[in-house]
Amino acid sequence: MGMNETPSADRVHIGFFGRRNAGKSSIVNKVTGQELAVVSDVKGTTTDPVSKAMELLPMGPVVIIDTPGIDDEGHLGELRVRKAKQVLNRVDVAVLVVDATVGKTSVDEELIHIFKEKEIPYLVVYNKADLLKTKDGKDNNLNRNTHAGAVKESSVSQKQDHENQNTEQSIYASAATGQNIYELKEKIASLAVTDELKLRLVGDLLEPSDFAILVVPIDKAAPKGRLILPQQQTIRDVLEAGAAAIVIKEDELSNTLETLGKKPKLVITDSQVFARVSEETPEDIWLTSFSILFARFKGNLKTAAAGAAALDRLKDGDKILISEGCTHHRQCDDIGTVKLPRWIRNYTGKELEFEYSSGRDFPEDVTKYSLIVHCGGCMLNEREMRYRQKCALDQEIPITNYGIAIAYMQGILKRCVEMFPDVRKELEQ
Repeated sequence: MGMNETPSADRVHIGFFGRRNAGKSSIVNKVTGQELAVVSDVKGTTTDPVSKAMELLPMGPVVIIDTPGIDDEGHLGELRVRKAKQVLNRVDVAVLVVDATVGKTSVDEELIHIFKEKEIPYLVVYNKADLLKTKDGKDNNLNRNTHAGAVKESSVSQKQDHENQNTEQSIYASAATGQNIYELKEKIASLAVTDELKLRLVGDLLEPSDFAILVVPIDKAAPKGRLILPQQQTIRDVLEAGAAAIVIKEDELSNTLETLGKKPKLVITDSQVFARVSEETPEDIWLTSFSILFARFKGNLKTAAAGAAALDRLKDGDKILISEGCTHHRQCDDIGTVKLPRWIRNYTGKELEFEYSSGRDFPEDVTKYSLIVHCGGCMLNEREMRYRQKCALDQEIPITNYGIAIAYMQGILKRCVEMFPDVRKELEQ
């Protein structure tokens, strides 16, 4: 991703689903105007989810995901179907591609049930509309739309499908002829409207002319010459609020506070240097971390703050899952696999077992764990973070994140959420 591109986590994720040979990949290629997916008459050509970050008018920055056929067979087919269903945990909009000459099947209906269960806005695309025939055998290549009865169907199942369109968004289209592709994009866009009231990272806490000090240790895991994504995004949000972002290393805080000439509104720190920064930040200045801000931004701050208390209930032999949303080369003193386990063992004084997951490999069954400690999730969109949180809560496993766990162990968590009264109130109960 280029430095000026919208991060994947902030893009609308649009997943295309359906049975093999329904024409998912062909529709994807038409919608994107690119040969994003390999197209073939052979069933099961798409064997893994294919993702592409791009600009898609009229929506803007999106991630398009083409998935394997949901009816794939055999051992490998089962693995492909599992991967396709995993995509459902991160899509903001689902597009179900149905072969119009066949109509919806029980497999398609099962997918629709999952869309509704997961509360994913969805659209049904009846592809191959150019192949439909009227009862007199003539081509019926009319501009089919969502109104029931607009066309004569060639089978009972097609007639039922058409009647069902009164209660769901749907459209007839053809990847072969380009029929209704523009209208299809418009319908997808209507489902992908972003919430203008969504919380910002930090901008809503600042007024124009405020100062925000960002304590940024030089992270060995970041690409040379660049800040890591949470730091980049926070700086951008501070500037959009009309405030000033003062970026320093951890050994420059005291001197900066003395020479600034004006009290900053807040100090935002990397969690790894929480202890030092907390000691040097006066009590009348808000203090928080990038990780805590991202927990709020992804909608899971309350749950993560409450989950940190599980650190006090850990027993010898308990298993802890440490999960990261991205994959990167592990450094010798990596926070997830080295520092956090060491700090947690020192804090609890218990003999604990640690397991790790990264990228998309978040386990569906987490019942063997006594606690999940997740990263801030800067590389995951809000829907996937909420899915992971729900997995944990549904199985009654406490979940927290790196920064919140560290603040809790340092005894400063209440201070670090002081600017969020609803969260602090829960911690005090």
